[in-house]
Amino acid sequence: AERAAFPMAVCMCQAVLPAHAGPRGELGAGPLLRWMDAAACLAAEKHAGVSCVTASMDDIQFEEAARVGQIIAITTKVNRAFKTSMEVGIKVTVQDVLTNAEKIVSVAYATYVAKPVGAGQIELKPVHLLSAEDHLEHSLAIERRRIRLSYVQVFQKLMQESNREDTCEEKDAVSTEHTHVQSTELVLPPHANHHGNTFGGQIMAWMQTVASISASRLCRSHPILKSVNMFKFWGPSFVGDRLVFNAIVNNTFHNSVEVGVRVEAYNCEEWIRDQPRHINSAFLIFNAVDDKGELLTFPRVKP
Repeated sequence: AERAAFPMAVCMCQAVLPAHAGPRGELGAGPLLRWMDAAACLAAEKHAGVSCVTASMDDIQFEEAARVGQIIAITTKVNRAFKTSMEVGIKVTVQDVLTNAEKIVSVAYATYVAKPVGAGQIELKPVHLLSAEDHLEHSLAIERRRIRLSYVQVFQKLMQESNREDTCEEKDAVSTEHTHVQSTELVLPPHANHHGNTFGGQIMAWMQTVASISASRLCRSHPILKSVNMFKFWGPSFVGDRLVFNAIVNNTFHNSVEVGVRVEAYNCEEWIRDQPRHINSAFLIFNAVDDKGELLTFPRVKP
């Protein structure tokens, strides 16, 4: 029945095992981001009929945590196809096998680009709309695309207009230099698709790891990822590339902290010459809790 109603829908279920969980027994954000990207990419490729790569993820908010023994269900479907790209909607729920209770973890939207083999061109076919929900998401997709295209320009303008001399002068402010974390990863075949392009979800998982370490240097606890903002690919990376991740705390907001992550890629020749390719940046928001589950307060920081 689902296949008839949503021709381009993909459903994926995954049991949360101890290997997927963090120190508090909750599903780590890294594995979840990989699963979300994989499920969305399958829906995109089902529609396109060719290999697809992640172009961007809209801001992702995480509403619920999943624990070991629970089931993660991810439903994805293509909302609208443009010329060579398409928007895929992602819905993540967590199911408790003992109580049958189900809660929404996240609803997100991702953009994928079709990659035909060789020099051939492709123009995606329109999405076949059947339900009222399909028609609504199809209409909203064009507005979300407009916002995505203007997002970067708006952000760059804000950066240019911001007061760069505005620094924190509080006596007990912590220097953000203490929060800088760098990690290097080698892209191997399991990290990439059959064309050798690194999975976007794998890069997101690596970004979450370094960002979490950065945030932990302020809260002295295990940070919990609450959102991923402005995740966009500026270029591809491939099997054999070295990916260098640099994370640092940008600012704190009482019970939350923003960590910026920049990703640069090098092939062998670029590695020797120190000529990186900037492929991605994103902002990750964390909070942290104590043993009683109460939110911890982050200290003020000095840039």
